[in-house]
Amino acid sequence: MKRLFYEDSVSYKGYLIIPFVFGKVDNYEIYSYKLLSQIGAKSQYHKAENPAKIYGSSVENIINIAKEHIDQHSDFQYDDDTFKHRYTFRNNLIIVSHEAGKYYYDHYLPDSLNNIAAPKLFKSEYECWCWVKQGIDGLNVGQKVR
Repeated sequence: MKRLFYEDSVSYKGYLIIPFVFGKVDNYEIYSYKLLSQIGAKSQYHKAENPAKIYGSSVENIINIAKEHIDQHSDFQYDDDTFKHRYTFRNNLIIVSHEAGKYYYDHYLPDSLNNIAAPKLFKSEYECWCWVKQGIDGLNVGQKVR
């Protein structure tokens, strides 16, 4: 799997659309996408790769293809933006969530939609983000030393 373009991701009707380069043809990049669902595994499209089975010629094009597929085939749709507190740091995706006065996070590596977050609660979004950033920085330092 090539790197997921979290920095170009778009939140749409309860899904996070995440583009990536599927391949190249004659030096032209062909784009695909993956989805995260705000309701997780309860959605048939959670962590799905290109359920529309249509590829695009640009990030904008593939986002539009994904939106059209969601509009026509989604098993749920929400207008609230669960993914609004998302950050890209060193090509990692961090989604910070808030519930009952506590904050927690989801952490996805650059090439995978497997959540590797520690089960830890925080008092603020800032505290949560600082802890995650410190952990990612520590991972990158270790990789440089090896």
